[in-house]
Formats: sequence, C-alpha cells, structure tokens
Amino acid sequence: MSDLKLAPYGMSIGEGHPMVVMAGMNVLESRDLALRICEHLKGVCDKLGLPYVFKASFDKANRSSISSYRGPGLEEGLKILADVKAEFGVPVITDYHTPEQAGPVAEVAEIIQVPAFLCRQTDLVVAGAEAVKARDGWLHVKKAQFLAPWDCKNIITKVGEVTGPKNPTILCERGASFGYNNLVVDMLGIPVMKQLGVPVTIDATHAVQLPGADPRTAGGSTGGRREGVAVIAKSAMAAGADGVFLEFHPDPDKALCDGPSCLPLEAAEPLLKTLKTIHQAVRA
Repeated sequence: MSDLKLAPYGMSIGEGHPMVVMAGMNVLESRDLALRICEHLKGVCDKLGLPYVFKASFDKANRSSISSYRGPGLEEGLKILADVKAEFGVPVITDYHTPEQAGPVAEVAEIIQVPAFLCRQTDLVVAGAEAVKARDGWLHVKKAQFLAPWDCKNIITKVGEVTGPKNPTILCERGASFGYNNLVVDMLGIPVMKQLGVPVTIDATHAVQLPGADPRTAGGSTGGRREGVAVIAKSAMAAGADGVFLEFHPDPDKALCDGPSCLPLEAAEPLLKTLKTIHQAVRA
C-alpha cells in the first residue's frame, strides 16, 4: 500500500500509521465559525494523539435546490482556509469542481478532494493529480454513489499516469445509491479498495444522507440520519479504514448545509476516542 506523507506536518496515512481525522464543517459559513470549529477539533485530536486535518467547502455545487446556500465562493473561501491554517498550523482539505480550480485550491489546501459525482471526469482527476504532484499533496477521491469499489482502480490508474509511482490517491467510501432517497454502505468495499494499493477513508457524515428527503423543506434539500454517523464510522474502522471524514457544527439544526447529517461539537471527543480504540484493535 502507498505510504503517503505530508512532510511539513509529520503526518502519514495508511498501514502502520494512526487514524487520520479529516473533520470540520460542511460548508464555510463565516471565518469566525471556521476558527471556532477548528480550535475545538484540533484540541480534541491533540488530546487523543490523532493527526488532524481541517475540512470545509468553499462551494457546494451539488445542491438539491438552486436557492440552497452554497458557500462564500473560491476567492473568499480560500482566504478563510488560509487563515485557519495560519491560526492553528493544521493542513486543510477542500473540494474543487472544475479543472481550472485545481491549481489555486492546491496552493492553499494540502489535500484537494474530487466530489463523488465527478470522480469519473478525467479532466478533473488529471488536473487534481497535476496540482498535488506539483506541491507534494494528497488527492482525496470520493467514490461515486454509482461506482463499484473495484472499479476505483481506473481512477487510481489515471492519477498514476500523471504522478508516476508515488500515487497520492486516497479513496473515500460514502455509500451507494439505489434511489428511493437513501444510501447504503457496504463495509466489504473498504478492504476491496485497500487491495488496490491506496489508503481508504470513510465519510460517515455523507453516508447517512437521505438525498432530496428533508421533511423540513418537503424534499427541497437533503435529509439525514445523524444518529447513524457513529454506527457507520465505527463499522468502517472495524473494516480497516485508515481515516475518518466527519462534519460538526455548534448547532447542527441551524447549519446552512446538511444539518441533519452533521454532529454537534461536543460529540467529537467521545466518538473519536472510540474510533481510535477500534482502529488500534484492528491493527493489533
């Protein structure tokens, strides 16, 4: 398996390394809130001895409604992410949506993310591979809801053709869709993807989404089953995941995006403590 390192932060992901925590907020709402969430989560991870990456999106292009909140946009969003990095000395992860965004995003984010629905877009994947190769970063690829785990080998191959043998890909499981406003996570897919030779994470937040089924908006936004986040995350650690991807908010019901799927900040420490224990037990 690839042994990926973020040298400036002394962070590695994969076999023989601690569980990596990619956590933050769904979409940037304000600079102050981003700093508040990062401060809390970094403190928890420092206490538990876990490597931490701050996560937030500057734009959520895949929305149920044209009127849904999308974020501050590329320019302002990258400024906020840069401020978070400067304040707390942590790497950041954020997604990009077009090939043209890959370079500017990688200037700020050590880990750039391919959204699930776009993971088969060759131009997007190649642009991301080129951007992280130039900066020795990581490419976090969400497995599409319509893609079989073993078919992710084609994504890894595309990246490798750009980067050479030092493939920076991390695959992320986030559930499969069969319609009917639901997602199903097959934990057998995690070891299958790891057999492709790259680290694997679990996006336990988006895995509990109920797409287009938020009763608060009569289906005008995505619903979720917040109580399922811990179940998915713990199961994935038991299945061998190398890292976890989670979203938090001080008041999830007031979050501007995917509130039904995110957790309150106070849930971070007990959940991450349990996940660390499972991760260590599996590798022991």
